Amino acid sequence: MKLDYQHNRDGGRFTVTDFTCNASLEMLKDKKLFKIIWCRNGKVNLQIDGYKVELIAGQVLFCTPVNQVDIPKNNHEIVAYLFNREFYCILQNDSEVSCMGMLFYGSKSAPIADLNDKDIKNFEAILVLLKDEFQIKDLIQGEMLRTLLKRMLITATRLIRNQQFNSSSSIKQIELIRKFHILVEQHFKEKHAVADYAKLLYKSPKTLSNFFKKHEVSSPLKIINDRIISEAKRLLLNSNLSAEEIGYELGYKEPSHFSKFFKKHVGMSPLSFRKS
Repeated sequence: MKLDYQHNRDGGRFTVTDFTCNASLEMLKDKKLFKIIWCRNGKVNLQIDGYKVELIAGQVLFCTPVNQVDIPKNNHEIVAYLFNREFYCILQNDSEVSCMGMLFYGSKSAPIADLNDKDIKNFEAILVLLKDEFQIKDLIQGEMLRTLLKRMLITATRLIRNQQFNSSSSIKQIELIRKFHILVEQHFKEKHAVADYAKLLYKSPKTLSNFFKKHEVSSPLKIINDRIISEAKRLLLNSNLSAEEIGYELGYKEPSHFSKFFKKHVGMSPLSFRKS
């Protein structure tokens, strides 16, 4: 299955596929596509940025354009939804679905949502509607497809929110954590200190750190460091940039500072990690 929508004028693209054809697998190399991967049956082993990830039935994985995804050929257990920012801009439309910092750009690793029976029926119903809509070629087809995608994103955002935060966390509290993740994604290459983000959020560094500790999530500094390390690993594994060039891209003007930071958090030097 490969259902494809492309808008000739703005370049918007939305594809639903089960990766049973080579053309679909080639799309995983497109560095402009967001990827939602739903395991419908059994289990499937993927690789995300070189790391093995197992999905079981009822789980949904969310990947950004920077994530490199490898999926086994002829795998009938999954359905994937691929779209670019021209089709639906996550950042620009954040007020509609609030998935930034939850489904996308919210942690060092791609988040996974666990669907219950009701959610699975919801996802199955959306898939049926999408299959029908892909067959209707008219001027409002793109808008209808976007509406169905948004419905899926809203459902998944609610799931992730409920799975990651305790019931006593208010919407305002969750929103602060979400905004912090968004800011880290936007600025982690040049802002490495908690104070930088606290200033953007109009909080003191101590207040921010205490808030995260209270709600049993990773500390602000760990989130920043994890994001830097995640990007460093991705570039070491998937680019020809030298360790010095990667360090400079991540805001380290002195190569030794980047090497020391990487070794502290990974346990080996950047070059040793690349060779391993």
